[in-house]
Amino acid sequence: MEGLTIAQIKLKPIHSLSRQNNNMINIPSLGPKVTRKVLFSPARVMRIPKSFNSVSASVQPLEAGRFDNTLPSKEVLEVWGNADAVCFDVDSTVCLDEGIDELAEFCGAGQAVAEWTARAMNGSVPFEQALAARLSLFNPSLSQVREFLEKRPPRLSPGIDVLVNKLKEKNKIVYLVSGGFRQMINPIASILGIPLENIYANQLLFKSSGDFSGFDTNEPTSRSGGKAIAVQQIRKAKGFKSLVMIGDGATDLEARQPGGADLFVCYGGVQLREPVAAKADWLVYNFKDLINSLD
Repeated sequence: MEGLTIAQIKLKPIHSLSRQNNNMINIPSLGPKVTRKVLFSPARVMRIPKSFNSVSASVQPLEAGRFDNTLPSKEVLEVWGNADAVCFDVDSTVCLDEGIDELAEFCGAGQAVAEWTARAMNGSVPFEQALAARLSLFNPSLSQVREFLEKRPPRLSPGIDVLVNKLKEKNKIVYLVSGGFRQMINPIASILGIPLENIYANQLLFKSSGDFSGFDTNEPTSRSGGKAIAVQQIRKAKGFKSLVMIGDGATDLEARQPGGADLFVCYGGVQLREPVAAKADWLVYNFKDLINSLD
């Protein structure tokens, strides 16, 4: 039997490029809230202009007016400002793309995989089922992953580098918690100066021949509810008194529970998933809002 290989892919230094569920989850409230009246429509992709000026760029779609959580309460701002740690989703939050969709497109199976991704992020199918189904559509080899990383540098969301640096200045610990793959997230962490040990993500597995073999099912982020488990593990291991989760999908919202994240910030600057946005403590379309609130 061929042995399994966990590939450690080394790349030349790169710089980020600037190109361009309806599952309703009950989360504990920070305090009394006014009942929201939200008009729902299918999740929309927010297209980012090909040229923008990092933090000064603003993506404020017309849909913003239908949510009542775009202006944070005093209590939300207090939790955000006092947080010991901040956990970021990666795909469509830290980065402009869904990593697995980009890899699949590179390998020739983009559309079919993207359809599964939309279902997974809206919470309409179990995450582990969607992950296995997507990978089975194109079975990426180790050589394909390496070539992809060389030819497709990460495209960071505008302002994320400034936000991460600001959080560090405020002595807040930054983590990346993703349903994506370490092989693709490590370069992003390096760009942002986030230690690799602060990454909680999935791991692609390969045979000794370099052929695709699967993914590590022992990673908590490989299944539904996994991000919540990862955040709970981080908080317990480090003894954080307060922790914030920032992301765009249903799996990110799940992290907002006792023993996990005290606050969920929905980032809608790339994709607006309305059922998720409606449940967020704070909905932002631009990282500038989070940066300015730390001053």
